[in-house]
Amino acid sequence: MYTPSNSRSDQTRNRILLAAIQEFSDHGLAGARTGAIAAGAGVNKALLYYYFRDKESLYTSALEEVAAKVAGAALAVLDMDCSPGERLLRFALQHFDRVTAHQAFQALMQQEMIRFREGQSNAMEVIAKIAFEPMFTRAQDIAAEGIGVGELVDVDYMQMMYAALGANVFYFLSAPMVRLLGHGDPLSPEAVAQRRTIAIEFLGQTLFIDRKRGARIAKAVLAAMPVPEIAAIERKTA
Repeated sequence: MYTPSNSRSDQTRNRILLAAIQEFSDHGLAGARTGAIAAGAGVNKALLYYYFRDKESLYTSALEEVAAKVAGAALAVLDMDCSPGERLLRFALQHFDRVTAHQAFQALMQQEMIRFREGQSNAMEVIAKIAFEPMFTRAQDIAAEGIGVGELVDVDYMQMMYAALGANVFYFLSAPMVRLLGHGDPLSPEAVAQRRTIAIEFLGQTLFIDRKRGARIAKAVLAAMPVPEIAAIERKTA
């Protein structure tokens, strides 16, 4: 049976977006070449402009595509059938793994944040609406639920998010300096695996009123969400 989502046109558009995500994450908007995107998608360069008005439009669509997928995966975790505290731990662990496993998204977001600060971005408001607002709204509701039932400590919601997600970001951003200071390679597979464990164990000890219960839940979450099989983390991720 014919379905629009399986049409040749949609498949071609999706191939273009996948190739664009890779090219833009590798080279940024200014450095990306539409010829390379067309080659990666296996289409004629002119066909890019059949689906997308211009390079900027293709860039925005690529950001929207990858952001929607990230948001969908995060919301699936936040909507799991388990306690509020466990859902937040799973959310934090998924975020850690996303930084390592979804490097294209991380690279695109880093580039876009720079463009946004410089007043060049036309996409950040759209990305915030598609990806971050639904995630943070849901996480805030879950934190309030956890506080209300007496599972989580009664602290500012954003402090929870800074503790749960900000520490993940800082770990990868600070990796080059940590190496320079002679503390080994934070981006080695062994170091990354150790850090994700420590991060979740720490949250289990700090977010839960019953710290012993939090420790048990953290252990269970780590067992249920093993380290994803990914290639070595590229230095540019940091």
